[in-house]
Amino acid sequence: MRKSCGLNSGPGRPFNDRRWLLPFLASLLVSVTLFLAAACGLFSPPYLAGDDAFLVDVVSFTDWDDGGAPSQRDSGQSVEPEAKDQLLDDNDNPDNAAVNSDDSDAEPPRLAYLLEGTKGDGLRMRRVLQAIYHPRNQYILHLDLEAPPRERIDLAMYVKGDPMFSQVGNVRVIAKGNLVTYKGPTMVACTLHAVAILLKEGLEWDWFINLSASDYPLMTQDDILHVFSSLPRNLNFIEHMQISGWKRIQRAKPIVLDPGLYLLKKFDLSTTPERRELPTSFKLYTGSAWIMLTKSFLEYCIWGWDNLPRTLLIWS
Repeated sequence: MRKSCGLNSGPGRPFNDRRWLLPFLASLLVSVTLFLAAACGLFSPPYLAGDDAFLVDVVSFTDWDDGGAPSQRDSGQSVEPEAKDQLLDDNDNPDNAAVNSDDSDAEPPRLAYLLEGTKGDGLRMRRVLQAIYHPRNQYILHLDLEAPPRERIDLAMYVKGDPMFSQVGNVRVIAKGNLVTYKGPTMVACTLHAVAILLKEGLEWDWFINLSASDYPLMTQDDILHVFSSLPRNLNFIEHMQISGWKRIQRAKPIVLDPGLYLLKKFDLSTTPERRELPTSFKLYTGSAWIMLTKSFLEYCIWGWDNLPRTLLIWS
């Protein structure tokens, strides 16, 4: 028989000592209680003690608009007048501040239009005129020399026979048409001629816009005047880009001849083999022939005290 050298611990049993469970539950309960107490104390409103304490109840703005006092709770306490004034102060509203910053009393601008057309554009010029007409604006209609005299007379009779145009008197038809070549110096000369008529008659306008008979507005005149009423009256709108690279050789250096300057029939622009030197006193730009210019700038172009506007006309 083999003897046992150690102590006999009895038969084996699984570990089922649960004496740790009671302290764990007690500590968990205390922790949850402290957490809830801290949370309630953190989000509760800081009431003042004594007579200075007051409650801000949910106030209906309809009661104030009707002239009555806001409803009061059973506590008998109401919102202080300072708090009411602060809630009803429109100056503290950022939306109202943005609206008030807009100068709603600014007078809408006056636009001057030059409407150009050629042979067969009489009906289209009437359509565009009706679409862009506004009593505040000024309009000059020009049918070039290629249009037959009868078409020019019909356009003038249409303007004269319209009750609105006759009463306001802001639509003018150029009786003697000029021969205009698109993108040529004669087109610039026709534009300056219309501006000279506006300045000579002393008409009131802020911006000058040139259009063709094939144009048609995407916005009403009321919307356009509203948009431009908030803009400074010294802004010019010109689509342009500086001439560089191959454009300096093919567009700036050739001498361009406009047949409309010396012929009675319309032809395309032509160039000569000779080349001219590029100017050094100003830079050349290319862009669209349709512009929106201010009255002050066009006054300088017509009544300029130096020769720069006429020099620029040579390079057009």
